[in-house]
Amino acid sequence: MMVLPTEGTVTLRLITFTTGNETHVGALDGETAVSLTRASGADPRFASMLDLVRAGHTALDDARELIDSHPSDSVRDVQDVTLRAPLPNPTRFRDCSLFIAHLQPAFRGMARTLAAQADDPDAEYERLVATGKFDTPEVFSRQVIYYNADHTAVSGPGDVIVAPSESRQLDYELEFAAVMGTTAKDVAHEDASAVIFGYTILNDWSCRDLQMTVMESQLGPSRGKDFDGSNTFGPCIVTPDELGSPYELQMEARVNGEVWSHGSSSTMHHSFEDAIVHFSRGRTIHAGDVLGTGTVMSGSPIEIGKRLKDGDEVELEVEGIGVLRNRVQLSY
Repeated sequence: MMVLPTEGTVTLRLITFTTGNETHVGALDGETAVSLTRASGADPRFASMLDLVRAGHTALDDARELIDSHPSDSVRDVQDVTLRAPLPNPTRFRDCSLFIAHLQPAFRGMARTLAAQADDPDAEYERLVATGKFDTPEVFSRQVIYYNADHTAVSGPGDVIVAPSESRQLDYELEFAAVMGTTAKDVAHEDASAVIFGYTILNDWSCRDLQMTVMESQLGPSRGKDFDGSNTFGPCIVTPDELGSPYELQMEARVNGEVWSHGSSSTMHHSFEDAIVHFSRGRTIHAGDVLGTGTVMSGSPIEIGKRLKDGDEVELEVEGIGVLRNRVQLSY
């Protein structure tokens, strides 16, 4: 039997930031960053974001009081600090296919990329599609499909994303994610939303050429999504009461200021609650686990016939959470 946290009234936009050689857990308050680490007098609950997540709703209530009554030396202008991934060390990270509409165009985009190497690309594309290997398996609609992503390969706002030297096709993926705030097992669907600590933006960087090669093994994306900094979170974690419904959010990706992708979380086929029930059935989920949504429709260049170039600036924006901005460094 799980024990649910008591409902709080806090509205927080939580961040991890550095200033000088110090790392702080904090909160955005307008254009300022309030260090909860400093304002609390080094309370261990505010030593890291993972400590805060594990400390539960009482710590969040105390965080709000600290924001209201913070000492002057705990405040910095946002422009004077460096934002990091809000949760740089998730306990576990599962990236899910909660959006499934994007899969078919993504698979067909992969087929088109492979076919481009042939003497007759159009004929080769038709041949590849006829194999059925580039159709969306029906199981994606029946249950939550996921892969275990590398929870150590985390990057944050402003980080330069360096593609593996052997890759020639790096893509962004427009996603967001839920951070679990409760350790629990066998969660009922009606209780699942209370398990969520907050939400953040996720860019699931993907080397499509490497992914296409290894997925022939049917063992997952592997090297295609597994390199330093391949999972970017940020710029903050927004608590559920601040965000409202996570299923009514506009989502947009821009490259050098030009809109490439646009979608809505209203098109999710599975909910976070569905995923929590699935993952907790007969096993334990942990405070600090992260669940990614997968990519919204049109949310990746492979779907829309575009390619990133070296030095491109990619911005992912999710309504109510903010803008996650990174540049890419490509060797091609």
